Amino acid sequence: MNSINWELLTEIYGRLEADMLKSFLESEDIPVQLFQEGAGREIYPVNIGSLAMVQVFVPKDRMDDARILLEAFESGNKNDQDNNPDSVDNP
Repeated sequence: MNSINWELLTEIYGRLEADMLKSFLESEDIPVQLFQEGAGREIYPVNIGSLAMVQVFVPKDRMDDARILLEAFESGNKNDQDNNPDSVDNP
């Protein structure tokens, strides 16, 4: 039996960003599982508070690669915000 040991990579507030990270990691051949409280996604979709938290899991044996890619993903998002004058964080 082939079983994968999953490990928590990060927690992200907001399903959209979590889905983007998942796609980014999977494009680098890293399997990803997302976990979000059911009420936060299905019953009352929210993007703030604890119900919006999404946990991102990757296989334990790919954690080092995933951390490097996570850093690149996060720095890319920060650069996008810095270059976007309409960004909420950049008045």
